[in-house]
Amino acid sequence: MLVADDDRHLKLFLVRAFSRLNLPVNPHFVRDGEEAIDYLRGQARFTDRAAYPLPKLLLLDLKMPKIDGFEVLLWLRGNPSLKRLICLIFTNSDQPADINRAYDLGANGYVRKPTSLVQFYGVVEEIHRYWATINLPPECSRPDL
Repeated sequence: MLVADDDRHLKLFLVRAFSRLNLPVNPHFVRDGEEAIDYLRGQARFTDRAAYPLPKLLLLDLKMPKIDGFEVLLWLRGNPSLKRLICLIFTNSDQPADINRAYDLGANGYVRKPTSLVQFYGVVEEIHRYWATINLPPECSRPDL
């Protein structure tokens, strides 16, 4: 799983949720859209695919510095080798314009970040249950979550 989000607390919450829920997830984190694209391209500090494997799922925030989530999604869907990567928008915005734009650009799902820790754990568990166990991913995103 690749998590692209500039919220410094999200990493802590996700790691804690995966551990508390005993979920076998090995997430990688980037802080902005530019790093997300570098990671997916295998460029800059992400050239070692053993250390930075292609993810099965991209958890993408919309409001990030440098390159926002919409631009990452547009780039992703325009890239022939990555266009099938499952991309789940995970953001604070519940604005209809943001939701519609994300789906228009090819998002596979859109989840508003929960406001409480208990809700957060529940959402993380549901995301994992659906995307890692129920959903059958396209062939290009078969590497481990």
